[in-house]
Amino acid sequence: MRRSSKQKMDYGRRVLMWLTDNPGAHAAGEIGRQVGVRRHERRDFLALLADLADRGLLERLKGDRYRLAARKRLEGVLSLHRDGYGFLQVDNVDQPDVFLPARELRETMAGDRLAVIAWRDSRGRYEGRVERILARAHSELVGVYQRGRRENLVVPLGKDPVPPLVIPRGEGLQAAPGQVVIAAIRVYPQGGQPPRGRILRILGDLHDPEVELLVAAHRFNLPHQFSPEALAVAESVPRQVSEEDCAGRRDLRCLPFVTIDGETARDFDDAVCVEETADGYLLRVAIADVAHYVRPGSPLDRDARERGTSVYFPGRCLPMLPEALSNGICSLNPGVDRLVLVAEMAFSADGVPRAAGFHPAVIRSAARLTYRQVQEAIDSELPSRQEGLEQLPAMVRLAEVLHRQRVKQGSLDLDLPEAEIVLDLRGRPEAILRSERLFAHRIIEEFMLAANQAVAGFLEERRVAFPYRIHEPPAQEKILSLQHYLAHFGLGLNLSPDGPAPGDFQDLLKQAEDPVTARIINQALLQAMKQARYAVDNAGHFGLGMDCYCHFTSPIRRYPDLLVHRALHCELARGREGVKGCGVVLKRGTLETLCEQLSRAERRAMEAERDQVQLKKCQYMEKKIGDTFHGVVASVRSFGMFIELEEIFVEGLLHVSALEDDLYHFEEDLQRLVGYNRHRIFQVGDHLKIRVARVDQEARQIDFVLRETP
Repeated sequence: MRRSSKQKMDYGRRVLMWLTDNPGAHAAGEIGRQVGVRRHERRDFLALLADLADRGLLERLKGDRYRLAARKRLEGVLSLHRDGYGFLQVDNVDQPDVFLPARELRETMAGDRLAVIAWRDSRGRYEGRVERILARAHSELVGVYQRGRRENLVVPLGKDPVPPLVIPRGEGLQAAPGQVVIAAIRVYPQGGQPPRGRILRILGDLHDPEVELLVAAHRFNLPHQFSPEALAVAESVPRQVSEEDCAGRRDLRCLPFVTIDGETARDFDDAVCVEETADGYLLRVAIADVAHYVRPGSPLDRDARERGTSVYFPGRCLPMLPEALSNGICSLNPGVDRLVLVAEMAFSADGVPRAAGFHPAVIRSAARLTYRQVQEAIDSELPSRQEGLEQLPAMVRLAEVLHRQRVKQGSLDLDLPEAEIVLDLRGRPEAILRSERLFAHRIIEEFMLAANQAVAGFLEERRVAFPYRIHEPPAQEKILSLQHYLAHFGLGLNLSPDGPAPGDFQDLLKQAEDPVTARIINQALLQAMKQARYAVDNAGHFGLGMDCYCHFTSPIRRYPDLLVHRALHCELARGREGVKGCGVVLKRGTLETLCEQLSRAERRAMEAERDQVQLKKCQYMEKKIGDTFHGVVASVRSFGMFIELEEIFVEGLLHVSALEDDLYHFEEDLQRLVGYNRHRIFQVGDHLKIRVARVDQEARQIDFVLRETP
């Protein structure tokens, strides 16, 4: 008599449990007797053992013997694919993602935190089964309300494949079909049944920019309302700097500090001043002294720590600090006194650092300059009458020599342009442009990098606990894949004997003689690199080629910078009697927890920002459906190619199913699609002519079809 699938699953569990309690290899017959298999079930049981071995749960040995496959218990966050399967993004940064088949995920939702048992499959990749759900990612969902014949639904917004939420009658809060709502999950998916819940709040029309902001905040769990206590403290902060605030600080109000930012910037947390000396340069970088106003454990501090960072959307911002601070007393606005921490750095004529000092100060910015103004002054090569630009020639020369020194250290400069979204008065996109990187940007970048490095070195030398900004070298397997891929294009990657060094990749970037090669190299390097993060232990910054680095220059918008400011304040106040300090020394365990939390907050903000930029791109391209454009292949996947348009800075998917001239297979090692019959090849850098076929705003996807090769 054949067993049902439920009975087979029961036998499978019994096999795994018995082998767990009885380690080692055992004959199939012995295993069967121990789990109660009857004689007439032996054939089915042998098939079950073979299936368990194929799934990687068991290891089959000679003589029809079995033992538990080598397994790991891993924890992480679930990323779901629309086809039902998913990947566990493991907490350990050195552990590859774990593939989870659809049958394991029937009771899970995207973003859930899981514990899985993982093993290597026959191809050496990790596969797993869900042991248990540790934490749910969602207690609420944001979606579009829809009425049905039997049941009403909330269809979640966003590209994550989250199942619709069933809303029983009477729980709809009188929402109208098509409105965006927030719904609470009362029952999670179980036994093949969909999740169920009730509507908590009606947000409004899907295409209202205000609603878009609220949707993003809820989808990515971004705090978007300050606590009443924090707002009350912010309102009580003085609007002007008092003489009492200036006590114990250096008075640098006579120096020509200037801020250089984008045209739309409203919070200015850094100002710079450069002098040419007899044998080099003196650079002063003044950073808003946020720590003076945001004290540890205060309501402002609690809200800022929860946010971790400001989040910037097209035309909008979710700030880390209330506006009274971020655009007011902490912003280095021109012509008003402001409290700062100053990094004062001396460099040789070649840009070699000679000395650095740090001190609390008060400044008065001479001018608020924009990158465009500064670039125009650089390009004109004429003396500028604009206040604050008298020091521009010295700034340009110092930035040039600092950049040369950084390149000499092995620092990598990847060409990663960003989209600039131009909005109309209603907040709708009217143009998508490729952001322009000016030398004016380079000036501020070089000065901020120098200040960050100097502060990190100062604190490390004094063994002060602070959050390092680290970027670890690429994993060995990534390096090998990169070498193999680049060799296909005739590009060499020679590694140092002691492992990869930043200079190795710098030599690679020098091989980019044309735009196509540059795209191939930049894309491949980006995929090979790990993500930078905050850490309590110093592992260096691989991408910048720096042994010691931290974030110090943006305390208005990044909480790690505020922690560095407090550590610096604490060290500067040491041994100075009568100094009113605002620093604090954090215990290692507390700082370690904060680093992990703030790294997650940074990734959360980046995902939300990318999502909103992609939404605006989709809204813009919806008007272009049916239009033809020229594009270049930016990346290749097993399911198709991402094409970057030449006329508009937008990327879309040319799915492999839309290639009707042949059947194509994906060569993973070479990152290309190859036709079975005609052997046509599609790879990074290819120029194509495409038509916009479809735009799915909810999935944030733009679909192309191939017209012809230009």
